[in-house]
Amino acid sequence: MPIDRSAFRAFSYGVYVVCSGSEARRNGQICNTVFQVTSEPPTVAASINKLNFTHEILTEHRNFTVSVLSEEAPMVYIGRFGFRCGRDFDKFEGIRARQGSTGAPIPEDYSVSFIECRVTDSLDCGTHTLFLGEVVDAGVLSDATPMTYAFYHEVKKGKSPSRAPTFIGS
Repeated sequence: MPIDRSAFRAFSYGVYVVCSGSEARRNGQICNTVFQVTSEPPTVAASINKLNFTHEILTEHRNFTVSVLSEEAPMVYIGRFGFRCGRDFDKFEGIRARQGSTGAPIPEDYSVSFIECRVTDSLDCGTHTLFLGEVVDAGVLSDATPMTYAFYHEVKKGKSPSRAPTFIGS
């Protein structure tokens, strides 16, 4: 009996920009699999596809930031981080971003809040790596409503890229 992968869409997800690197070499991507693991020490996990440029940068720099996107984020902004490769395109050109204490970029446009982490461990999950990060900084940037993955699909009419953990093929 085949697995009905649409059942996974019932999980509650957010839409985030996960970034890594330094001012000299950085990248970011849309991610919906980010979650808090512990409160003490504050630890967050992010699942990143091994084929993505962000995975390469994250493995090299051992840092990451998570920017929680607001419902106001336009599809062109989401597309910049979700459907273009940072190997041949500077995703940060023309957007408001700052460098965090670990050196990782923090995009601030359309962000409700940010969390900055230093990688403490990782777990090989086949096509993805689950990176655990101890939180070194966090802050609220606006009082806008955070975007859920359901809102992204139902209201924004967004699609899941083939490398997303929630991709449903034909």
